[in-house]
Amino acid sequence: MPLYLSAADADELLPADVAIAVVEAACARLAAGSVTAQARRAAGAGGIRTATGSVVDAELDAAATESEADSEAGRARVACVLAGDGRATVAIVEGGLSRLAAGAASGAAARRLARPGAASVGLIGCGRQARLQLAALRAALPGLRDARAWCPTEARLRAFCDETGATPASSAQEAARCDVVVTATTSRDPVLRGDWLRPGALVCATGANARDHRELDVAVLRQAAFVCCETLEQARADAGDLVETVAAGVLDWLEVHELADVVAGELVGRSRNDDVVVFKASGAPHWSAALGAELVGRARDRGLGTAL
Repeated sequence: MPLYLSAADADELLPADVAIAVVEAACARLAAGSVTAQARRAAGAGGIRTATGSVVDAELDAAATESEADSEAGRARVACVLAGDGRATVAIVEGGLSRLAAGAASGAAARRLARPGAASVGLIGCGRQARLQLAALRAALPGLRDARAWCPTEARLRAFCDETGATPASSAQEAARCDVVVTATTSRDPVLRGDWLRPGALVCATGANARDHRELDVAVLRQAAFVCCETLEQARADAGDLVETVAAGVLDWLEVHELADVVAGELVGRSRNDDVVVFKASGAPHWSAALGAELVGRARDRGLGTAL
């Protein structure tokens, strides 16, 4: 019987440390060839945009499809998770799984790409994704002691800091002067400049998931010693920060690497402590089957969710 799980159920059942471990294991299976995915594909007209992606994790005998639609009126997102024989819908997840996956992917990247001794994180953006990013980075890097956040709306900034224990930054530039810098916005134009970064910074760019949106200026990518993404297929489709920089001749796709290869140990991303490193998350569906299978198992064990 299908199970309906709310976004609150998913948040409760998949805390950051669990989600990171699930994504890391899925990265290893992706590198080994047992995960097959169709990158998220978008379509839009009349101010409405839709996107759908899917993944099969053969080793887990699980699959997931995630769909979203958004307009000025709002956004809707849902994931359908299948397991067992691959025919019966096991769960429908409100809010989808990619929002949890993005945080967990940044956590997995930070464990391998943040400079040794990283102690501070700056966040540009104060929405739900920023909250997930901060939770994941704290789980991945226990040495983080200082969190600074900035967004242009004072009330949202105050609420974010009250909830998370972050310190309000006076500007995006102040937030960027940290060991790890997260951009989690819906901006069409850059919110992070390369000359704001300190040596050794890790940048986790998690917004701008459309070809015509950017969070990073050209200088960020120009000075990066290592650039990593979830998957090249998804990045080529809609990682505006990378697509436009490659088109400008500042970066080449041969210089962009995949997270799975870093997690599997096939690539060493950081060569020196003062390297600037960039991880670009663009909502790839590759971890959704694994997260969905873990979520369904935990929901059944705890008796959460609504039978449909």
